[in-house]
Amino acid sequence: MTEERIGVYVCHCGTNIAGTVDVEEVSKWAGEKLKKDGVVVSRDYKFMCSSLGQELIQADIKEKSLNRVVVAACSPHLHEKTFRTACQKADMNPYLCEMVSIREQVSWVHTDKRVATEKAKALISGGVLRVAKDEPLEAIHVPINPATLIVGAGIAGIQAALEIADSGFPVYLVERDSSIGGHMAQFDKTFPTLDCAACILTPKMVDAGDHPNITLLTLSEIEQVDGYVGNFTVTIRKGARYVKEDVCTGCGICIEKCPIKVIDTNFEAGLGYRKAIYRNFPQAIPKYPAIDTEHCTYFLHGKCKACQLFCPTQPNSIDFEQQDEVIRIEVGNIILATGYDLFNSRRIPQYGYGRLANVFTSLEFERMCNAAGPTEGRVFLRDGITQPKTVGIIHCVGSRDKHYNNYCSVICCMQSLKFAHLVKERTGAEVYEFYIDMRTAFKDYDEFYQRVLQEGVNFIRGRVAEATDAARLPGEEGKLIIQAEDTLIGKQRRIPVDMVILSAGLEPRADSEEVAKKFGISCSSNGFFIEKHPKLDPISTLTEGIFIAGACQGPKDIPASVTQGAAAAARVLGRIQSKELALEPIRASVIEERCSGCRICNDLCPFNAITFNEELNVTNINQALCQGCGTCVAACPSGAISGTQFSDEQILAQLDGILSLPINSGKVKTLESVPA
Repeated sequence: MTEERIGVYVCHCGTNIAGTVDVEEVSKWAGEKLKKDGVVVSRDYKFMCSSLGQELIQADIKEKSLNRVVVAACSPHLHEKTFRTACQKADMNPYLCEMVSIREQVSWVHTDKRVATEKAKALISGGVLRVAKDEPLEAIHVPINPATLIVGAGIAGIQAALEIADSGFPVYLVERDSSIGGHMAQFDKTFPTLDCAACILTPKMVDAGDHPNITLLTLSEIEQVDGYVGNFTVTIRKGARYVKEDVCTGCGICIEKCPIKVIDTNFEAGLGYRKAIYRNFPQAIPKYPAIDTEHCTYFLHGKCKACQLFCPTQPNSIDFEQQDEVIRIEVGNIILATGYDLFNSRRIPQYGYGRLANVFTSLEFERMCNAAGPTEGRVFLRDGITQPKTVGIIHCVGSRDKHYNNYCSVICCMQSLKFAHLVKERTGAEVYEFYIDMRTAFKDYDEFYQRVLQEGVNFIRGRVAEATDAARLPGEEGKLIIQAEDTLIGKQRRIPVDMVILSAGLEPRADSEEVAKKFGISCSSNGFFIEKHPKLDPISTLTEGIFIAGACQGPKDIPASVTQGAAAAARVLGRIQSKELALEPIRASVIEERCSGCRICNDLCPFNAITFNEELNVTNINQALCQGCGTCVAACPSGAISGTQFSDEQILAQLDGILSLPINSGKVKTLESVPA
């Protein structure tokens, strides 16, 4: 057996560590006291992660024949890959490098330098004993299927699809609605440039619909996801449209002749009507209509068939017998761009939505302003005749409120400013904006705010208490009354208006947790999908091969969604072009002779990596799916599952090292925290 020759390297991290830990003393101590445990060299350096710091480690590996390395620095989450790569360049197996976090676990949680120094020594002692038990490992290489699945065809999903398809690789673009386009297709103008939303979105929709490398699957839902990065098998249920897409010309005669009109609670937000056979909007992609079976007379009573009778195509493109289709596809990577739901303003009863006629949601106002909307772009009260002379716009409805959603929804301020401009432009009405703080942080946003100020919009800083129709003062008859605090003048304000617009916030999709479970990823406490790292890797998830883009990751506007869609596509393209991916070999494995077949572990794996072999009565773990989280290891009552790099022997050795050194000579019973 080869004798362990261990190098210990302690980082100052500027003053991040050295300000609280006596780094020189720790380094000297490790070199002297841990010789018996195999340490042959111990050094400290100001920035160990720098090129010079890495070269220092590489030189020692070669000159002193090191076969193990312990780096005491910041979190392994940040720099484990850095130091493993440095060791590999010096021809040492990278998995024989152990990191000890003395920044997050020591310097950042202590104020007493003596205690912090002693604790750092204890953690390094544990790292040294642990690294001696580490074994050389090799990365797992998996081939990458060049096809990509994108779930959600809003602007983020469309952008990602076009980026990948334009690079010559196949894309399956899945959308649960009858048309692609998402929420952006419902908007009139986009801030801060006031571009027509349809004018900038439609060309991308057409490109996606016509692209030879993109397979559009609308009215479709993901039923099951199997496999692992590079080799996913996805089951999709494609809903029946009851229109033959290979025959239909999209002429629209069936829609014209259908006698049934229903309120469109989806695309028109309840302000307009559509037929029982419908197309969401004139530029819809695909152009084929779909039948709403809940309202179609034929499906309800077995009569009518007007759409089929008047259809000019031969053979007839209406097929009442059409069934859902189950499709199975194989892809290498998956991008989730499932978007958001709008906050339900009925949840705040004091604002009167659903009770007071002339209280509108932001989406209702978007459809009202749209030239293709139910009022053809004219702004009316609910009677459809009267234009408002005074309008109140309430910010942060459902956002920045501990009773609903604590987070900022990002788009509300700019959305409200856009509404104020559109009201002024189309009605000349007096506009009051009720805001908590004005957040106009991105390119040209504040310029737009200044423009709206110059247009004469009134801004009242303070949270609205209620919107009511209870007139008490002269001039309030027939008006809606907004009661609000004005923190700038320190008074309560009572503003009579004709129309109230609620700038509703963004929420995660209602089924986000169910979708996350299906794809083996997680949701935050707010319900949005969790990224691998909020700053350094907002596109990846903790499940290899699953990426997120757009508002499913958190509230964001159109430019940010487009950027994330393109970024996710770039990440996928890099993997496709490399043709294979090297995965961490830190995985769980089953010792079959110990497995009792109890199946306790089977339903616990957050990555769906565990299956059960009925024939052998043992559990199997898919090494490509496993992320080495250790859940199954902890749960197994037979001790039949072990985790690579986290074996009992390694963990116990680390504990021995930590506990062998009494912190501060045993005088400290609890570790002090940084004062709040």
